Amino acid sequence: MRATLRWAHADFRAHRGEALFVVLASAGIIASLLLAGALFGYAANPWQRVFNQSHGAHIWLHTRAGADTAALSHVDGVAALSGPYRTTATTVESRGARVGVTLRAAGAEPPETGRPLVIDGSWLTAPDTATRGAGTGNDTVVLEASVARALWAEPGDTVRVTGPDGAPHALEVSGIAEVAEPRYHPGGGPGIGWVLDSTLDEVAHGDTGQSVGLRLHDPDDTDFTVQRAVTLLGADRVAQVTKWQQARAEAGGDDRLLGQMFAVFGLGALLAAALAAAGAIGARVRGQLRDIAILKAVGFTPGQVTRGFLVQHLAFALLGVALGTAAIALLGDRIPGRIGEATAVWQDLPGHTALMIGIPCGAVLLIAAATGLSAWRAGRVPPVPVARAALPSATPMTALGRRALGVRVPPALVLGWRAAFPRRGRTLAAVARLALPLVLITVALVAWSTLDQFRSRPAQMGLAAALTVRAGQPAGTNDAELARTLAAVPDVAAVHPGAEMAALVPGQTGTITLRGLGTAQDPYPSKVVEGRAPGGPDEAVAGQGLLDLLGVRVGAWVRMTVEGRPQILHVVGRTIEPESGGRVITTTIDALRERDPALRPDFHALVLREGADPVAVSAALAGTAGGTLEVRQTPNPVDRLEPARAVIAALIAVLALIGLIELLTLIGTGVRDRGRDLLALKAIGLTPRQIGSMIVTAAGLTALASAVVGTTLGVLFGGWLVDTQGASSGIGAGIAQLPPLPVLLTVIVAAVLGAVGAAALPATRAARRRPADSLSETL
Repeated sequence: MRATLRWAHADFRAHRGEALFVVLASAGIIASLLLAGALFGYAANPWQRVFNQSHGAHIWLHTRAGADTAALSHVDGVAALSGPYRTTATTVESRGARVGVTLRAAGAEPPETGRPLVIDGSWLTAPDTATRGAGTGNDTVVLEASVARALWAEPGDTVRVTGPDGAPHALEVSGIAEVAEPRYHPGGGPGIGWVLDSTLDEVAHGDTGQSVGLRLHDPDDTDFTVQRAVTLLGADRVAQVTKWQQARAEAGGDDRLLGQMFAVFGLGALLAAALAAAGAIGARVRGQLRDIAILKAVGFTPGQVTRGFLVQHLAFALLGVALGTAAIALLGDRIPGRIGEATAVWQDLPGHTALMIGIPCGAVLLIAAATGLSAWRAGRVPPVPVARAALPSATPMTALGRRALGVRVPPALVLGWRAAFPRRGRTLAAVARLALPLVLITVALVAWSTLDQFRSRPAQMGLAAALTVRAGQPAGTNDAELARTLAAVPDVAAVHPGAEMAALVPGQTGTITLRGLGTAQDPYPSKVVEGRAPGGPDEAVAGQGLLDLLGVRVGAWVRMTVEGRPQILHVVGRTIEPESGGRVITTTIDALRERDPALRPDFHALVLREGADPVAVSAALAGTAGGTLEVRQTPNPVDRLEPARAVIAALIAVLALIGLIELLTLIGTGVRDRGRDLLALKAIGLTPRQIGSMIVTAAGLTALASAVVGTTLGVLFGGWLVDTQGASSGIGAGIAQLPPLPVLLTVIVAAVLGAVGAAALPATRAARRRPADSLSETL
């Protein structure tokens, strides 16, 4: 063992450059994996991220005016209070949209506990006293993000706020903020807005309540603390209790959707990183075959050689892993942009410690397995180096190659092709190792393109209607007259009456959504991906979630119970259904009227002309029908996945770094393995420029083959992965959108240019070497 350690130390001193490369490669790979873990945690836990950044409250108590909330600070387990804040119930209108909002009185400085995170605009600013007295209307409001989306409101817009007394007030939106509380959604509870105390006095006129947030030492004590708090305040004074589990559950669908998608990327990145590290170690072992043969000649046993390489490279791996982990732990939050922000937030997210320990340990185990295999191969090296040198280093020149040289094809191109694809086994291994990061990059681009499709072409994703209009006074307006009024609005292409109701599935074990949309003469343009659109009586289309719930396929007859009466429909097609987890069955409103002739439309779905702005159309609708219309934007699932865009971009950068490490390893190995070939080529008259061009060409051709294979497999696997994720979420398969051809070509070109650039320096050094410098490599 002592001789093994002495040889390992001597080998390290003799090959410091190679050892440094292995250590830095391991550090870079570990850093990339940890950054990927930080990005996954940042995107897949949106509620937890906001809760930690805002120092959120675990419990929110909404009480009547006069409740003594100060005593809550003395309840056991309460770490801090947020508030109390005076509140009032209002209705906020903007561009025809109407949302119920609970306004909270706040100060000019955000609170420390339960602090709203301003993501656009600015926080409340107290107006100048003289300006306020002049009545210039400087009152402002900060809206919660989901409320702002429902109102199409942005900083600088003016919204109309109607207080308890029915008097309207114009408030300017100063900012948009995120909080770790339940989001607003149509048909649910009210949203949240923040105003100054003076503004709340003008809106409420004394009709106020209170809201107070409780941050706990132990979140598991939530239920017990709620009981203590309600008992202390009095049950008659507590109007509503909101717990952190409720807010997290509402965001749970986003967590699962993002978590499942990024888990695949994480496993793929770990595999790519392990292959890159194994390639770097294997390349170093192959580069020392002559030294291994000499060791065996002087008496080293195969076991000693194996142990020597194993100990040496495990030490390099541990050092690299320690450096990469320490760099991310100490400097990760200083990286500019979203990556640094994600790393800073990741430190407070659940699972951070497990990943900080698990990723390096897993990488060390994979590197140890790869090192063990390479060390075992090193132990089998024959002790006679001359025999190895006598073997041909490459396959003979093919007839096609000789013919290409005969027709004056540049020798660098022919020899570069021969060097890039020497043997079938080695060629396939090199192409596969370099193609894996490109496969993952292409899969990430497929996910990006799918998100863009939801935004740019929503009709192809089951969102043909951009707006939904509900009449505030349905009894006072004729349906046909309202439809004509809506159709007369500029940029409205079609108006489809609709009605929705809850229906019980057979056995009454679950509830689904029954939707009547469009008429037999003017059907709604649903996106049918399997089967056909309904065209006859009692025909309907359904989402994947409903088909999975009932265990049926397209073509089945479905029986359900609606308001105590049976409804039987024939499912003739499957649609992309982003709402209600896909548990929706859609037919025409005429089919629903056969069961209930008195049925009137609950809403009208508006299909806009191509290129029309929904915000402008909503503003135009606000003044029609006497201002009684409630306009809502159709919910788009991509709004919940917006953080994934930045994460996908950062993930592509991480995978590109892993691919670059793999590429450098392949280039260095290729130059070293072809040392004798380069000596022979120089001896027969090739110039240094031709030698360098051959090496660059070989790297470029290897990268080209890997890029073509990687993008092709990435397109196929990415489409399958996105469709599988869509089917499991209930939206349904058929949503995958492949990247445009120019984007794929850009990936291929970037890979080739990166390989050419990475090979330039090794090619220059190899071209400058003299034949005498390479004589030792023949042994």
